[in-house]
Amino acid sequence: MAPLPDLFKTWFAKRGWSLHPHQQAMLDRSTDSALLLIAPTGGGKTLAGFLPTLVDLADGKHQGLHTLYISPLKALAADIKRNLRTPVDEMRLPIRIEDRTGDTPASRKKRQRADPPHILLTTPESLALLTSYEDAARTFEGLKRVVVDEIHALSESKRGDQLMLALSRLQSICPGLKRVGLSATVEDPAAIASLLARHPDPCDILLADPGPDPDIAMLETPQAPPWAGGGAAYAIAAVMDQIRQHNTTLIFHNTRAQAEIFFHNLWLANDDALPIGIHHGSLDRQQRARVEGAMQRGELRAIVCTGSLDLGIDWGDVDLVIQVGAPKNVKRLVQRIGRANHRYNAPSKALLVPANRFEVVECLAALQAAFAHDLDGDSRGPGPRDVLCQHILIRACAGPFDASELYTEVITTGAYAKLSREDFDACLNFCATGGYALRAYDQWQRLLQRPDGQWQLRDPRASQLIRMNIGTIQDSDTLKVRMKRARGGKPLGEVEEGFAASLSPGDTFLIGGQIVRFEGLRDMTVEVSRHKGRKPKVAVFSGTKFATSTQLSQRILAMFAQDDWPELPDHTRNWLHLQRQMSELPRANSLLIESFPHDGREHACIYGFAGRNAQQTLGLLLTKRMEELGLAPLGFVATDYATLIWGLEPLISAGPLFDIKALRDGLDTWLMGNAVMKRTFRASASIAGLIQRNTPRSRKSGRQATMSSDIIYDTLAKYDPDHLLLDITRQEAMRGLVDFGRIEEMIARVGPRINLQRLPRVTPLAAPLFLEVGRTPVAGAAQERLLAEETERLMQAAGLAN
Repeated sequence: MAPLPDLFKTWFAKRGWSLHPHQQAMLDRSTDSALLLIAPTGGGKTLAGFLPTLVDLADGKHQGLHTLYISPLKALAADIKRNLRTPVDEMRLPIRIEDRTGDTPASRKKRQRADPPHILLTTPESLALLTSYEDAARTFEGLKRVVVDEIHALSESKRGDQLMLALSRLQSICPGLKRVGLSATVEDPAAIASLLARHPDPCDILLADPGPDPDIAMLETPQAPPWAGGGAAYAIAAVMDQIRQHNTTLIFHNTRAQAEIFFHNLWLANDDALPIGIHHGSLDRQQRARVEGAMQRGELRAIVCTGSLDLGIDWGDVDLVIQVGAPKNVKRLVQRIGRANHRYNAPSKALLVPANRFEVVECLAALQAAFAHDLDGDSRGPGPRDVLCQHILIRACAGPFDASELYTEVITTGAYAKLSREDFDACLNFCATGGYALRAYDQWQRLLQRPDGQWQLRDPRASQLIRMNIGTIQDSDTLKVRMKRARGGKPLGEVEEGFAASLSPGDTFLIGGQIVRFEGLRDMTVEVSRHKGRKPKVAVFSGTKFATSTQLSQRILAMFAQDDWPELPDHTRNWLHLQRQMSELPRANSLLIESFPHDGREHACIYGFAGRNAQQTLGLLLTKRMEELGLAPLGFVATDYATLIWGLEPLISAGPLFDIKALRDGLDTWLMGNAVMKRTFRASASIAGLIQRNTPRSRKSGRQATMSSDIIYDTLAKYDPDHLLLDITRQEAMRGLVDFGRIEEMIARVGPRINLQRLPRVTPLAAPLFLEVGRTPVAGAAQERLLAEETERLMQAAGLAN
């Protein structure tokens, strides 16, 4: 065992602490080239990650940067900085700790490059920027350790790919660099370890005692959930009761729109005037900081939030987590549960609030998976080439490079380990010329090869533009929202450009928990005034809808195979039994399709359980096939578990619809001229450096960037259909927005076993999808009553009663 210095022993003793076994193990194994620590929330994994650094720096001999800490969130980096200062200050260690994020002043950033602190806390984007400077080798000289916190979150996105490419660069500068990964929630530790390590070097996994299982259940409410919708307004009173009974409650939502609406309804029911805040990524940064500060000081009884608080910020006195809406992903649920009772060996307490009747089933499946420690996650596939293109441009900013050396460096990154030299050269050629159809334009002539074979920027001034556009996060097109004042009032946050374009003066919407009235647009800013109305006409965000994970869908299908469901409330059990009497429940090894007439139209409901994106794509492809077969489809709607199509002709035979080759051909044809493809192209083109949103003079609006990317897309599709970026776009669209892989998995799973049920009327399981069709924002009691009457009529038609 590596001994703990006396100074540290004394400090631990004064606090009444002793080293946890995994903290001692991290100290013992500080010389490992790569080590992944998986420890429960509250288990002191951050201290475990930093303990070897603090011990190594205690003698004051090291000069310059020693340890780099990477966090997915700026707020988490700031939180870790505060926490690290405690042992450093109390033991009077000669250690400088600083953070570097988008919020750091430019003067401090410049000084950090020349005189870096011993410990630098940063984000993937800021690290990539640091590696782009000519003095990067001097800045990182002497770097010994990199600590990647919440590595599971980074592993799921292109931010993680960019980070690991940056680490491959650092490893070339500092060959002895040690890598440490920290996580509390990992479904496949070996996959994360291979991501962290320098390929093909090994990475050992250190598993801490997981501690007690969480205390989780569904919230019991006197009123049954509605048949459709995502607001969970029925549970407001029950949630308020839980807030009163606990010190601090985090109330998680899957979308920002739902968080805003729930927060508004919560305030209307807050008769005790309890202090409650709201936190999500579209709020003004200062407002988010005020909420975070109030939480840390224990001034709030509850905070309504989204994924902005998923990760490991230590909120202290949180003793309850409430998840509103089905979590869609077991790993996300476990991560959020861990925010409560942020202490070692203390069980976290959480309640799930299904937003509608089907989510009761999904929540039960998620609970069972959490109890079984069965986490979910999909393989991400090979490293994305648009990120690689950006990395090549970043490397060129730092000075001339040899292509073979850079290729050798890149394939030490796990996600790019199987990258062929041909694919690497294609990315390099794109960075140099823009590709065949664009090589005549100077703006895309960015690299040149020198007589000695090395590559460099054609114009050194291009480095400024490249640095201004570093990053893989694709902001939605947003406009700032401010109170209307002569010189610009208080900033409130941001709304999507498309949403702003739909507003007329006098319209009201929610932002930051308050109702505001739209006054007009000025200088690309949405100007608003306070509004005293108790109900806004429209919600503020469309929000990102998570797709239910494949593993969770499989659990639901397995549950449907049971004879009964004693764990479910009576209203949901009766619903499923009635479905079984009228038709049948979907099964894992076959595809259930129900065909029935309703309201003078023919309907087909396909229960694919493939996730929202895939079911949406399935609707597009099947309606196209139905059109070709003369079935006259009129439209469709999709949820995570089913696609409902309506039209003029009944579906009598389903086999011809599910020819995988015909579906793929239909997808390729549809994609090439569709807005989904253009949106995906725009994102990849921005990451790869073909389109710059930020320039030294201004930032392009979303509309300007869309026009630029659409023109380039149409040009390439016509004159260079095999262009690298079009190939990248096809792969990204198939994997992401349309999720065609899940459709292929579904068809492979069911094979020829397609069960078409021709029925006389709408079924209990299909009925809620009709409410998805007509669910639009409504205002006024009359329209609400009409909607309620339509809901009742539908449910009676399906043999159901509330």
